[in-house]
Amino acid sequence: MTTYKEAGVDIDAGTEAVSRIKKHVRSTFSENVLTDLGGFGGCFQFPQDKYKEPVLVSSADGVGTKLKLAFLTNRHDTIGQCLVNHCTNDILAVGARPLFFLDYFAAGKLDVDVFEEVVSGLAKACKENDCALIGGETAEMPDFYKPGDYDISGTIIGVAEKNEMMPNRGVNIGDILVGLPSTGLHTNGYSLARKVLLDHYDCGDFVESLGTTIGDALLAIHKSYLPAMDGILHENWLVGISHITGGGIVDNTKRILGENQDLEIDWNCWERPPIFNLIQELGNVPEDDMRHSMNLGIGLIVIVRPEGLSELQTHLASQGEPYYQLGTVI
Repeated sequence: MTTYKEAGVDIDAGTEAVSRIKKHVRSTFSENVLTDLGGFGGCFQFPQDKYKEPVLVSSADGVGTKLKLAFLTNRHDTIGQCLVNHCTNDILAVGARPLFFLDYFAAGKLDVDVFEEVVSGLAKACKENDCALIGGETAEMPDFYKPGDYDISGTIIGVAEKNEMMPNRGVNIGDILVGLPSTGLHTNGYSLARKVLLDHYDCGDFVESLGTTIGDALLAIHKSYLPAMDGILHENWLVGISHITGGGIVDNTKRILGENQDLEIDWNCWERPPIFNLIQELGNVPEDDMRHSMNLGIGLIVIVRPEGLSELQTHLASQGEPYYQLGTVI
């Protein structure tokens, strides 16, 4: 006789995992969350009185091979934050604010401690982004993942006023590009970074040029730009937002340009964080490859009409948000 547990799936561990994460998940709930954790679906009452023509905006993503750094360092509290912030920035690029978030966590064998650590990060970032973590899926799949490995993805649902959506505004020639700094690689370029850096260092090695260890530098949390941008999403002079992920500054920003439009960027107007210089030098990585695989220190690009530049600068200064004037649309 063979039991389900002997086949590799421990239902009791799954039950304990749900019990352990309830306090984290409930901490993100607002009055709009109508169901508790553990049901067949999460229910969220849409705050319709706050919007005239609401448009629901969604995005789904993962954190790529940044997970490998979590495995190597046995540190799992930041991965959930990176995931939520990444998804928040994606819908922010449309002009939307988050409503709720769903996660998917899968492992060959469920480690309840690791799972709780990941979910605590999800909950922390959800609270910081005013977003409810209303549900998800935890899958234990024997023989599918290596021991100690797991995968995670998330889906975010947000809302924007139809007349304030960025795609409806239109970027024009002469509009100005303003870049907001990243905290590091965010969640892209890790396959290249790992190949270069881990051939020379262990995660615990302190690197003087970085001022920290390799592991801490690579696990730096993907920044959410919602706090910096929330107060100006309605401004008419704001015409585009580009979240700099895989593809780098050029490819991502071209996604929001019109036909016959291009970017003129001063690549020397900001100082790249040391982690990018270390990767390029150690790996002898071509400049074009760096530009196409990493954000190079710019996590978000804001496109504004020339007459709105001073207002944007004033706003960002009031938020304590550094910025760089990168160039123009040509």
